[in-house]
Amino acid sequence: MNEPIFSRRHMLQTASSGFGMLALSGLMSSRAYAGTVLPQPHFPPKAKHVILCYMSGGASHLDTFDPKPLLNKMHGEPMPVKVERTQFNNNGNIFGSPFEFKQYGESGLPVSSLFPHVAESIDDIAVVRSMTSSVNEHAQGNFFFHTGFPFIGHASAGAWINYGLGTENENLPGYVVLKSGPSGTPHGGVGLWSSGYLPAQHQASQMVIDQPEPVRNIRAHERDDMQRKRLDFIAELDQQFLADASQDAQVEAAVRNYETAYRMQSAVPEICNLDGETAATLDMYGFNAADPMTRHYGRQCLLARKLVEEGVRFIELTCLRQNDSDGQVANPWDQHGALEKGHKNMATQVDQPIGALLKDLKARGLLKETIVIWAGEFGRTPFSQGSDGRDHNHFGFTVWMAGGGFKGGTAYGATDEFGYHVAENKCTIYDLWATVLHQLGLDHEKLTYRYSGRDVRLTDVHGNVLHDILA
Repeated sequence: MNEPIFSRRHMLQTASSGFGMLALSGLMSSRAYAGTVLPQPHFPPKAKHVILCYMSGGASHLDTFDPKPLLNKMHGEPMPVKVERTQFNNNGNIFGSPFEFKQYGESGLPVSSLFPHVAESIDDIAVVRSMTSSVNEHAQGNFFFHTGFPFIGHASAGAWINYGLGTENENLPGYVVLKSGPSGTPHGGVGLWSSGYLPAQHQASQMVIDQPEPVRNIRAHERDDMQRKRLDFIAELDQQFLADASQDAQVEAAVRNYETAYRMQSAVPEICNLDGETAATLDMYGFNAADPMTRHYGRQCLLARKLVEEGVRFIELTCLRQNDSDGQVANPWDQHGALEKGHKNMATQVDQPIGALLKDLKARGLLKETIVIWAGEFGRTPFSQGSDGRDHNHFGFTVWMAGGGFKGGTAYGATDEFGYHVAENKCTIYDLWATVLHQLGLDHEKLTYRYSGRDVRLTDVHGNVLHDILA
């Protein structure tokens, strides 16, 4: 009962004087054989990839995709319904949206003046106006959205999807987080992108794509044969450790990470090289925009498209601090004051690039197999904080999905006439991820991992597939 596990690697190391391990080392150094057999989905998938455009800080649903004319009509009046305690509890009167809404596309769905470029693709977008969260604070909200739990230590959705499907490209990780310029990590830190209890190779790899070294310590800085010898030596030490300890999954994950990093040295610079993109494409993504933040986010969106083309499963984009004085590097959509200015700045940053991403994916035939998600950790209140801001609101807010078999031009669920609480078809983060997993061919109740004596899953013990927004 106390004997260490006799793993495949242990057998290769010891059997026939270790010739099997020598052969494995040679195979893993070869680009032709280094990949592994991909896990199989539970049923035929409608999509293969996910791009998460995460609006850290909580974009206001009332000023973007869920118009409430009553707020403008009653602007400045006291709320006629009970007001729940908010994050800062400095609650004012009803705050009408400073932005105009127009109907777009054949569906006629309304979109605010903040998102004219995204609005052009509204017929490809399924808008969910009845999302809820169980928490109302940034770090907890970020963890809850990414992992299904409001605290650190659990695996993120990207890690679960990577675990369930694997990457289609042996030279790149299956889960990538893109950063550029003054982009920050949302409150909660890098644990938001963790593999948790899943094997370590499923965690996110961060790429700072406007730097000479997009992934730290991944660069071709020495002869290939020298690196190969170093990795083989590290693998040998790992096998010695594995022989003495029953930590098979973690050690194998470490070896796999070494090998992936080795192959990334050529793949990452190549994927970040935009010389092959046309001037029209760069302009469409905002590379010539007056706002430098638009240019930075445009680079993230373009790289996301390239990563999808290369078979990466899950890509998350990070918003940028709009200027050096706003201090919102972790949650730049969090306008407790000066909402009109702050939301306008943030929308200027992301609207053109996301609009371009949707159009580009569709033109290349990739949107049908790629799910694009626009979401934050919660929404904003229909009443003001102070005179011109909005506090957090987790009782009802908006997210949207495009591509990947989602029914475009659809508005699902509703908040009340003030946009405060959900009034129709209440949804949870568990429902969102259950639906995304379903489109990827994964049954959220069967995608489990045995940890601490229980079969853990992304949706915990919750979640229903939102079939009404699926084509």
